[in-house]
Amino acid sequence: MNKKAIISNTKSFVQQSLCDAEGGHDWFHILRVWNNAKLIAATENVDIFVVELGALLHDIADSKFHDGDETVGPKVAREFLESQQVSEEIIIHIEHIIKNISFKGGNFNQNFSSPELDVLQDADRLDAIGAIGIARCFNYGGFKNRPLYNPEIAPNLNMTKEEYKNSVAPTINHFYEKLLLLKERMNTETGKKIAEERHKFMETYLQQFFNEWNGLN
Repeated sequence: MNKKAIISNTKSFVQQSLCDAEGGHDWFHILRVWNNAKLIAATENVDIFVVELGALLHDIADSKFHDGDETVGPKVAREFLESQQVSEEIIIHIEHIIKNISFKGGNFNQNFSSPELDVLQDADRLDAIGAIGIARCFNYGGFKNRPLYNPEIAPNLNMTKEEYKNSVAPTINHFYEKLLLLKERMNTETGKKIAEERHKFMETYLQQFFNEWNGLN
C-alpha cells in the first residue's frame, strides 16, 4: 500500500467530486481542514495516514446536500478506499470519523472516539470560526435563502439533532447555536490555542454587526 499515492489519488478524487459544491463545503474547505489537521497532528500521537484520509474525505457527501442522508458519505468513502486497496481496519476508522465529526447541534451522543477523530474535529471546527467561519456562515445562509437576522427569532440552544438539521433560522442565530460554542469543544491543545483568537474575532464582528443594525455608529 503506497500511502503517498493513495493520498494523491484521494486528493484528486475529492477535488473532482466537489467541483460544483456550495462555497462553504467545497474543495477549498477540504484543503483548509487538511492543512489544519496536519498542523494539529504534528503535536499529537496519531496515525497521520488516517488523519489525512479523514480530512480529505470527511465531507465527501455532506448529508446537508443529500436530503439529510448520513449514510451517503461513509458509503462513498468506503467505495473509493476499497478501490485503493486500503485495509479494512482503516476504512472502518474513516467511516467512524465521517459519522462522528460533525457538530449536529451538539446534543447528540458521539458513539466513537479516537485521537485521529479528535484532531479532525478540531481541524474542521477551526474552519467554522474566525473570519473564514463568518464568510462560510453567510455563504450557506445565502445558499439557503435565509434572512441575515431577525430580532424576533431568538437562537435555540437546546435543539435536537433533527431540529438542528432542519432549522431555517436567520444566519446570525447560527453564531449562538454553533460557532460561539466551538471554542469550548476543542479537543487538542493546538486546537484550543488557535480557537481562542478566532473566537475573539467573531465576538468583535458581532458587536460591530449589532452596532450597525441598531444605528449606533
